[in-house]
Amino acid sequence: MDAAVYATLNRQSGLMREMGVVANNIANSSTTGFRREGVVFSEFVAALDEDPSLSMAHASGRHVDLSQSTIGQTGGQFDFAIQGEGFFLIDTPQGQRLTRAGSFTPNESGELVTPDGYRLLDAGGAPIFIPPDAKGVGMSADGTLSAGGQPIAQVGLWQPSDPLSLQHQSGTMFAASGVEPAEGATVLQGMLEDSNVEPVSEIARMIEVQRAYELGQKFLDAEDERVRGVITTLGR
Repeated sequence: MDAAVYATLNRQSGLMREMGVVANNIANSSTTGFRREGVVFSEFVAALDEDPSLSMAHASGRHVDLSQSTIGQTGGQFDFAIQGEGFFLIDTPQGQRLTRAGSFTPNESGELVTPDGYRLLDAGGAPIFIPPDAKGVGMSADGTLSAGGQPIAQVGLWQPSDPLSLQHQSGTMFAASGVEPAEGATVLQGMLEDSNVEPVSEIARMIEVQRAYELGQKFLDAEDERVRGVITTLGR
């Protein structure tokens, strides 16, 4: 197969992967705490025996946009938003996960959990328990929860020990090789952070990717016709 065809097929594969990522961003433009992703293209140079080296695009990496998004007021007693860098830490069956989605509610045991039932962890990595008789639970800027003037827990703010190890899991969760306390961030009660996806920009990018894919497909079709023409001519 011609080297140009190899390079184009590799590029088409990367564009398809980027299209899926952009579509996922658009689908989650209204998801609380969602973080936009982008595909990272890199160059792969294959050394051939006698022919010149072949350069191809490789699109297996993903970039997570951790920029702050807008924060909206909900009035929910256990709706929390982070202003600044950092994540909430939740306990899942697959291990501890980071998230910026701050909608929680007490379960039947009094532990704060996500809508999926995963427990929110405090600054020491333990589940946060809300006493059943607690009234008017308030929160200070450092995440300390109190009721009746008495502190009952402190919501932990965490960040990955190695930012490069951050991997997007399902929904709004992220996995990391290790976590450490986040510094300088504040927690706001009765508020939630929106998705940081800009729908208009993502739709524009989707159009660009689609056009690039169509151009690549036209080249492959033309190359196929050229090869067929050569075979037909030589076969006469």
